[in-house]
Amino acid sequence: MWSSVIEMSKNSPFRSPFTYVQCDSKGYDTSLVPGRTIAATAVKDGDSCEFGSSKYLALCGLGGILSCGLTHTMVVPLDLVKCRLQVDPVKYKSVVNGFKVTVAEEGFKALAKGWAPTFFGYSAQGLCKFGFYEYFKILYSDMMGEENAFLYRTGLYLAASASAEFFADIALSPMEAVKVKIQTTPGFANTLREAVPKMYKEEGVNAFYKSLVPLWMRQIPYTMMKFACFERTVELLYKHVVPKPRADCTKGEQLVVTFAAGYIAGVFCAIVSHPADTVVSKLNQEKGASALQVAKKLGFAAMWKGLAPRIVMIGTLTALQWFIYDFVKVALAIPRPPPPEMPESLKKKLEAEGKLA
Repeated sequence: MWSSVIEMSKNSPFRSPFTYVQCDSKGYDTSLVPGRTIAATAVKDGDSCEFGSSKYLALCGLGGILSCGLTHTMVVPLDLVKCRLQVDPVKYKSVVNGFKVTVAEEGFKALAKGWAPTFFGYSAQGLCKFGFYEYFKILYSDMMGEENAFLYRTGLYLAASASAEFFADIALSPMEAVKVKIQTTPGFANTLREAVPKMYKEEGVNAFYKSLVPLWMRQIPYTMMKFACFERTVELLYKHVVPKPRADCTKGEQLVVTFAAGYIAGVFCAIVSHPADTVVSKLNQEKGASALQVAKKLGFAAMWKGLAPRIVMIGTLTALQWFIYDFVKVALAIPRPPPPEMPESLKKKLEAEGKLA
């Protein structure tokens, strides 16, 4: 299992009272000797770094920057219409109508409004989201132990992704506030450079962080679903759908599985996070309002406005993000452990108890 290949070197935060001295067929250490701490595994042939090392985490963060920054910027026109549909459903009656009204009033160039804060904000978020997820997944796995990390792996994915997104949203919040302000407040500003000083002059630093709590409410459930659903879907696809083991699949075939699992995860992500997304959009439009006041004013039904375009947007977005992230791992030769398998020690225990055929 991947949790047994953590780097335990002197400079790593992942420490253990064990040292690994035997290797399995993949080149990973498997046996445990109490009382010492040394590197858990050397760099595998073909890999550019050790699993769990500082370089590994940095490269994962780079993959996160590319996957989130590029994909969110690509869908800015749809995101703009979605936000306007959420904050002014009377004027923007549907997605198609929203595009027509926007182009008729402001021209095609208006569909790119907010691209700069989107790119910089979601690049920062991607760095923290994926980098910290890999960090916390390894850290929590090591704390739980190999057997518990396998048995309770869904909980492990949920905890690691929630921890990562907490920090990712702090990085995202300022640019998200600027983006929504540009997109939903007519005549306020057209560019990042124009919007930031105006927002600071009107509301101070609070303008950039007042939506942090609803952002956590939107993004943490979204990310928990995104990572946990993706990880388990990949596992199920290789177990029940893909006709051969992952090790026998080409890199291209593995990336197809990644994209499919990402899209499935994205649909669920859009649904669980949509009400909070509506509140964030409306909150950044209305000066001086709180998240609770906005939610009460909108009402339950109105918080689901724009769900259909968001499912399309987030489903595609999430699938592309996982595809790009995995592609970066392949391109940079970053270690890509297979889906977790039951540890031999746990198999023997279950067999002895008659719980495993």
